[in-house]
Amino acid sequence: MRFWIIIHPKLSPNAMAIFPFILLRNKAQKRDFVLINHEKIHLRQQLELLLIPFYFLYGINYLLNLLKYKNHYQAYLNIVFEKEAYKFEKDPNYLSKRKWYNWINFYSA
Repeated sequence: MRFWIIIHPKLSPNAMAIFPFILLRNKAQKRDFVLINHEKIHLRQQLELLLIPFYFLYGINYLLNLLKYKNHYQAYLNIVFEKEAYKFEKDPNYLSKRKWYNWINFYSA
């Protein structure tokens, strides 16, 4: 999967994936394998959902989590897309063996 890195020093989060770009706060982050792999997992999620549905589901999932946890950070960490990315960000082979729509497995009752 082809992607481009954009350095944006005023970026509010540490990093962000907006297909086909990975936005980083500084150049040093380009060498952070875990961070880049985490964002590449998000790029794959975005690709399989054709972008707009990804952002819609991401936003809805965040809002529902915010109602449930009443805490921004907990709501963010429990977004299904983030759960998948955090779980596998350290695995260099994950994207080559990942099944499509694997994020669905991170919904919990």
